[in-house]
Amino acid sequence: MKNGQLVFTLLACAGVALAASCGARALKVARADSLSSPTPTPATPTAAGGAPLTAEDEALNQRPLKLPLKDPRLVVGKGARRLRLYAGGELVRVRRVALGFEPSGDKVRQGDGRTPEGDYKVCMKNPKSNFYLSLGLTYPNEGDAARGLRDGLVTRAQADRIKRAVRAGRCPAWDTALGGEIFIHGGGTASDWTFGCVALENPEIKELFDALPAGTPVRIDP
Repeated sequence: MKNGQLVFTLLACAGVALAASCGARALKVARADSLSSPTPTPATPTAAGGAPLTAEDEALNQRPLKLPLKDPRLVVGKGARRLRLYAGGELVRVRRVALGFEPSGDKVRQGDGRTPEGDYKVCMKNPKSNFYLSLGLTYPNEGDAARGLRDGLVTRAQADRIKRAVRAGRCPAWDTALGGEIFIHGGGTASDWTFGCVALENPEIKELFDALPAGTPVRIDP
């Protein structure tokens, strides 16, 4: 091989290695949301339920939020496909949402397509979400961990690790059979299409992302 050809070959190989390294870093950065993302060719999404917002809801949504919010909390009603934001005990926003592709019933395990039910908190804010912006929730919580231990889905060590994280206000382990990476994120509400997350329209998650701190309580009702 001539010197010119050798140099070209070495440069090409270096370029491939650099691309692979950059790709690995990009995947690491984008890891959040990966378990809760839809598949490239998802199972048939279900039509989103819930009636259109009322005129009263629409009027409420047009009022400016008084920032910083006082004692904010979120309540998601799965059956109605509604997310409600409260601040200082008052209702300040009503938004339509989409759920997992199996919207009925509580989440039991990874991959079941269900949105969990219960009391959670925002444990992280992800500005590099696969779906615009996202707020990570403390699923599985202590109750989920206890159920998983009872049903043989997690070990005692895994259940204890989940409980310690939740009590410390951290995101729990998301790598067990209970599943994880449950987020409130963007991407739209035309159908129930997530792997268990709560989806909003992008401008709506932007408002929540900017207004809500980590630790915000989130209640998800059937």
